[in-house]
Amino acid sequence: MLVALLMGFSCGLPLLLTITVLQAWMKEEGVDLTVIGMMALVGLPYTLKFFWAPVLDRFTLPFLGRRRGWLLVAQVALMFSISGLGFTDPGESPWMVAAIAFLVTFFSASQDIIVDAYRREDLPDEELGLGAALYVNGYRVGMLLASGGGLIMADHMPFSTVYQVMALCMLPGILTTLLAPEPDIHDRSPKTIKEAVVLPLIEYFKRQGALWILAFIFFYIKSATPWPAPLRFRFISISVFQKLR
Repeated sequence: MLVALLMGFSCGLPLLLTITVLQAWMKEEGVDLTVIGMMALVGLPYTLKFFWAPVLDRFTLPFLGRRRGWLLVAQVALMFSISGLGFTDPGESPWMVAAIAFLVTFFSASQDIIVDAYRREDLPDEELGLGAALYVNGYRVGMLLASGGGLIMADHMPFSTVYQVMALCMLPGILTTLLAPEPDIHDRSPKTIKEAVVLPLIEYFKRQGALWILAFIFFYIKSATPWPAPLRFRFISISVFQKLR
């Protein structure tokens, strides 16, 4: 259960580093609002991650097992990507910022894929509810630390330093991956793309209510936090405003 909490924290941490915190940094550096708006596109990997999820399921790395091997790679790459984002200059090279932010979201989305698979295989059916609750709470703590905590720290240190601190905050997740046991599963990994993609889709659509569930997911809209247009407030005030919504 502690594993679910810590993995949730690692999955929630990167999300707002490429949204709220990055927007604040770019605005402070005088980046055009059009460019800041286009930065929303770096979040596409969260929407399109189903495209490479079968690859992570189909292939197994030669260390740490079927799930933890990919998870360690994603988390280490994510930590270095977050750190690299701190070395960029939004005012001088906004497109370099966008490229590295895209890497952050790609590795973050990959981490989400693997953690979801790990959690489902590691927990018995009767513990899935509690495990999901702990995961969501850990996820929320990670988001609060990145957005609220990141903006508060930005009042006292440069944004580049904030991103280095956030990169170090990935270490608990990496340690969890190294120390947690590999799920004890007896199903073999799929041998072909057909087994990894086509057959699971056929099996899903045979279930009762499959289309209704898919429609609910498709039309579900998560409200975005409004961003004060001019930065007339200290970052600590903005972070408190966001967390009280």
